[in-house]
Amino acid sequence: MKFTRRTLLRTIAASTAAAALPNHAAASLKPTAAARRFPYVQIDVFTSQRLAGNQLVVFTDARGLTDSDMLALARETTLQETTFVFPRDPATERRDGIKVRIFSPEGELSFAGHPTLGTAAVLRMAGAPPSVSQDGSSSTPTSTPTLPSTIVLDLKAGKIPVTFRDAGAPPSTSEGGSSTAPFGEMTQLDPIFGKTHDRTQVAPLLGLHPDDLDPDLPIETVSTGLPFVIVPIRTLQALQSLRLDFDKNDAYLKTAGDNAVDFHYITRDTGDPTVRLRARNIDRIGEDPATGSASGCTAAWMLKYGVTKPDEQVLIRQGIEAHRPSEIFVRASKTADHIHTVRVGGYSAKVMEGTLLL
Repeated sequence: MKFTRRTLLRTIAASTAAAALPNHAAASLKPTAAARRFPYVQIDVFTSQRLAGNQLVVFTDARGLTDSDMLALARETTLQETTFVFPRDPATERRDGIKVRIFSPEGELSFAGHPTLGTAAVLRMAGAPPSVSQDGSSSTPTSTPTLPSTIVLDLKAGKIPVTFRDAGAPPSTSEGGSSTAPFGEMTQLDPIFGKTHDRTQVAPLLGLHPDDLDPDLPIETVSTGLPFVIVPIRTLQALQSLRLDFDKNDAYLKTAGDNAVDFHYITRDTGDPTVRLRARNIDRIGEDPATGSASGCTAAWMLKYGVTKPDEQVLIRQGIEAHRPSEIFVRASKTADHIHTVRVGGYSAKVMEGTLLL
């Protein structure tokens, strides 16, 4: 099996999901007296503009759906991930967070970046109850433009807080915010830095010459939950002219020995002073418009090598070549030599809503 970011994530629970499929297939043949109804919202994540960013479908009340139902619906949407919210009583949600499950077309995931941010945005738009953040404080959604609010998601990976501020106080960006696009920021795991890589070995995998890679910054594996090989490229033109050999890429990552799930390509040559990096993430399936997990790794890597300062929020633009422009805001903290509190944020714009008949 091809172990890229998406295929690795999608096979986390593939064995369990596969076992459930025959039951679902049999059930689908049974006549039903009336269709069950499940509300959903589709949202574009890491953008304030509709029909851009990374797409996500959120089923806002999934009570009654089985595991095989959720897997089949993830395949029906054909998106990278689909999320399912399981409402509980307000007291439980204040204490434990809002229960959410994430499915790809191949199985259930314990965590993923843009589904976490997008689901929290949908819940906030719907007026989710106040949540208790990791520091024990309570936060209530509000219409006051500058007052932040926090929604805690109870995922398989654990409690993930997403803190929001309304578009009345956006970070600096050429895209800007809209009145219907809240800005949310999630905190990822503290970084683990892995091995550095030889540019003479990596460049041929990308269809580039070693001189096309940034001579001042290392190629390094970093994880803030998922390990990526961060590949700094010298020019935007080189970033846009990648010619990837996926078979060789797979073989290299397998023999590298640090469990990296994919390469993440970046350049400081952005052509825009408001944008710190341009990024791309590509595998056999296609090009990812916005890779929230890899962006956290990149934030830690930038701080380690002095590309950013501690707690400086900078903009990474991704998805241009995929015709789904995405704007990802990242920052990280540093105490002595320890990099921590890696945050990845962005806007989300609701695109459509409706009711599933099942």
